[in-house]
Parts: sequence; structure tokens; C-alpha cells
Amino acid sequence: MTRSALLVGATGLVGGQLLARLLRDPRYDRVTVLTRRPLALEHPRLDMRVVDFAELGPDDLPAAPGASDVYGALGTTIRQAGSQEAFRAVDQHHTVRVAELARDAGAERIAVVSSVGAGSGSRAFYLRVKGDMEAAVTALGYPQTEFFRPSFILGRRPSHRRGEGLGSSAATVLAPLMVGPGRPYRPVPAGRLAAAMIAALAEGRPGVRVRTYDDFLALAPEPGAAAPAAAGRA
Repeated sequence: MTRSALLVGATGLVGGQLLARLLRDPRYDRVTVLTRRPLALEHPRLDMRVVDFAELGPDDLPAAPGASDVYGALGTTIRQAGSQEAFRAVDQHHTVRVAELARDAGAERIAVVSSVGAGSGSRAFYLRVKGDMEAAVTALGYPQTEFFRPSFILGRRPSHRRGEGLGSSAATVLAPLMVGPGRPYRPVPAGRLAAAMIAALAEGRPGVRVRTYDDFLALAPEPGAAAPAAAGRA
């Protein structure tokens, strides 16, 4: 059976990989992308919609039958956003709003990038926001919900994040030492993470699951990462 996908965050590291893979996947007859700015990409199965996430409404999504699968890869940093409130708006509120509208339109499966250590009770603001996002998406009642909690994500970012680059380099060097409880903190290539998200929804297993490093390897056993589709910055 063919499916249709709704993707947010296509201009980011993981989102670009998701877009490239979804457009090549014969199981999807349409890939709708919600973006703040147009993508430098054309494809017969791509439905690109430039939107204002702060004002997002039902008319911004495809008409029935809407997307069956939702992929959430929105993300920023507090430095890029400018404040904690602006960061929460992107990483939590926009993600939840997209998920809510898609669920109302009939979407049945959702996969969202979160973070290792996410939790509403975390003392760290970043992890608390991710945990609040997970709780809100879970409450929407999707038949299948998959949260992906990577640590450092490897790949060339559309915009340079110096701190993350240094952290990823250090994590790569230390990865062999990350064993036992430390395995979820191993870095993962963006392409492998994207492949794992698509594979998880393809399984069609009802329920809510949290995926970490070892799940990424099991879902996407091939380490090769596809080159992301050409896309403009968000």
C-alpha cells in the first residue's frame, strides 16, 4: 500500500536526510513538506508548502486523505532562537501543533526526533522541553508513536553550530568507551537516524516507543548515509 508523508524540519541535518529518502521510497506517493522558506528542489512527488508555524492551521496541510505518516525533525538552539521561550516555541510548540493538525486530518503514525535524556522532570531546560514535547505528542493518541533520542548527530549541517561540532568530534573519539549505560550517548550519522525513523513507521507496530542508539542500529543496519536532497536554509 502506498502512503503519504508529512515532514517538518526538512532544511535541517536529519530532515534533509529524511526528505531525500522519502522521495526515493516507493511506498510514498506524496511527501508534503512544511517549511518557512522555499526549498531549492523540485520533484514530482514533493508537495512543498511555505508556512508560518506560529499561525499554522488546517488549511496548511493536505486535504483529505491527508498524510498517513508524520516525520518531525524541527530543532534549533537557544543561541539561534534568541531566548528560551523562542527555543521552546520551535522544539515543542511547533512540533506539537503540526502533530495535532495531522492527527486531526487522519494521520496514524508519527516519528519525532527528540534527545537522549529527555524528560519533563529534567533539571536541564533543553531536556525538559524535549520531555514536554514528547508528553504532548503522546497525548494526541496516534496509533503508532516513535520518539528517537539521539545524542550527537553526525553530518554536515546547513548552518554551523560550533559547540555541537566540537561535541560531536569529542563523542566520535570517545564512542568506543561508551559501553553499557553509556551506549545511548554514542554519536549517530544523520542518514542512519533518518533511515531508522522510516523503518520504524514501516513496521506499523501500534504503541508508543522510545528509540535510542541500539534501536537505530537494529532498524537501519546499513551504515551508509544518503546525501541529503538540495534544500535552502530554513
